[in-house]
Amino acid sequence: MKFSVVNFLHTSRAVRHVVKGHWTTTHYTQKPREKDERWKDVDMTRVSDEYDVVIVGGGPSGLSAAIRLKQLANEQNKEIRVCLVEKASELGAHTLSGAVIETKGLDRLFPDWKELGAPIHQQVTSEGLFVMTEKGRYSLPCFPGIPLYNHGNYIVRLGHVVKWLGEKAEELGVEIYPGYAAQEILYDDKGAVKGIATNDVGINKDGSPKESFERGMELLAKYTIFAEGCRGHLSKQAIKKFNLQTEPMSYGIGLKELWEIDPAKHKPGYVEHSLGWPLQRDQYGGSFLYHLEDNGQPLVSVGFVVALDYKNPYLNPYKEFQRYKTHPSIAAQLEGGTRIGYGARALNEGGFQSVPKVAFPGGALVGCSAGLLNVAKLKGTHCAMISGQLAAEGIFEDLENDSTTVPEKYEAAFKASDVYKELKASRNIRPSFNTKYGWLGGMAYSGLFFVMGRGVEPWTLHHGKPDNEKLEPKEKYSPIEYPKPDGKLTFDLLSSVALTGTNHEENQPSHLTLYDDSVPEKVNLKVYDGPESRFCPAGVYEFVPQSETSDELRLQINAQNCIHCKTCDIKDPTQNINWVAPEGAGGPKYDGC
Repeated sequence: MKFSVVNFLHTSRAVRHVVKGHWTTTHYTQKPREKDERWKDVDMTRVSDEYDVVIVGGGPSGLSAAIRLKQLANEQNKEIRVCLVEKASELGAHTLSGAVIETKGLDRLFPDWKELGAPIHQQVTSEGLFVMTEKGRYSLPCFPGIPLYNHGNYIVRLGHVVKWLGEKAEELGVEIYPGYAAQEILYDDKGAVKGIATNDVGINKDGSPKESFERGMELLAKYTIFAEGCRGHLSKQAIKKFNLQTEPMSYGIGLKELWEIDPAKHKPGYVEHSLGWPLQRDQYGGSFLYHLEDNGQPLVSVGFVVALDYKNPYLNPYKEFQRYKTHPSIAAQLEGGTRIGYGARALNEGGFQSVPKVAFPGGALVGCSAGLLNVAKLKGTHCAMISGQLAAEGIFEDLENDSTTVPEKYEAAFKASDVYKELKASRNIRPSFNTKYGWLGGMAYSGLFFVMGRGVEPWTLHHGKPDNEKLEPKEKYSPIEYPKPDGKLTFDLLSSVALTGTNHEENQPSHLTLYDDSVPEKVNLKVYDGPESRFCPAGVYEFVPQSETSDELRLQINAQNCIHCKTCDIKDPTQNINWVAPEGAGGPKYDGC
């Protein structure tokens, strides 16, 4: 087995997590401190503060909710306190998206957003839709009415838009705290949500307190809005506790690079999408490639999405993305350019039938925390922003009540909204790709029932088992041979991770926790040949020798590499991996990616 210098350094740093040749979880969410002698004399009291509304997550949905709450308060001459916590070191640093957006959510929030200077300039002017083969491609018709028709939409660097929204929120008086991760949902004596607690900091890798230990803070509120994005770790808990979901969410992983290309090849406003090669017919996924000009830079945003319901444990989404770029039509656009960014993020693909109830006692789900992505359009920003505003409007009316209740006005407004109707109309497109005919069947169904019928069919297709349960044993498959990276067009994983700017305090418990530390070797490695070493797009998981003299392998978790994509939390075969928030400000530092 070969080791790079980076892997060696990660391995040597992580040795304190290894006990008797096995990785050991030390995080306090899995190892209660009440029974740990090292904690018996530590003061565990928390400082608290009270707000009208607390919002978890500083993306498009959370910021839209915060802004709308303050707008309503100003319109009615009322004073309310709105607090927003964001785990990234600054707003936008954890935001990753294509992104081509519809502006209807922004139009609703700031009708004069152009005059206000929103960083949204590059309108779509031309586009293409293709089916890829290994060496060629076939053009598909692209006209008004099909989901991926984009004329009139805008190509943006979404992290910059988020940063701008943050500035507007602060101007209105929203209290924003970047670098503070929400770690725990707090409940009152009736079981309703009463706020959140930020994570404890100052804990050694072995789970013991440092001299600098500080307890997290309690942020109490009449209502708490969860806007964490796809697979938020607190949203996941709320969905389970309040039994909000009837059909499991289906997911994908989106991988993206940002390139500065040869100006002679640049076509500002051009977008293209594709399906087919390099994926097999029964694997759902596809690509995007967007040309935008930003402050004179000729940029291309190129990405690849792989559905996480794939069966083959040897499939590697990152390497599929790299292979996609070798296609002649893609390589021709990128050759001679410079890659300046990389990132990856899980995304919701379940659609209408997987959307949970969005309101529950003391809380609400908005944006991708509620699964509000229109996967047929490959868009969710407008849905996220509208849902945040609807939540704000529904909650604002109830703030004067003496007791906290279910924000039912938000639930009702959401079900009457265009977002709900849009998701319902496109509900069968994604599951139609899950038949034995793969993307051929999906295209035929979409053309017949959506393009022609606008989704009015009286039936609803379903996704079946959760994505993790669809992975099949290694005996059914052979390892996939991927081409080696050339360092010009295709790249090794660690050089890509370096572009994310990701970093975490080294001496802290791994935030990639395991419910059972023996499962990686007994189940994942034995049955599936260690799929976490392939589905992770950041090199967090690998299997290494238990010792210098042993041929037996054990799991190694390089938590510092984590880019908070949540793929491991979704695709781990037995759901043994549980992603929790690391100490605040850790993670990637995307710049408009």
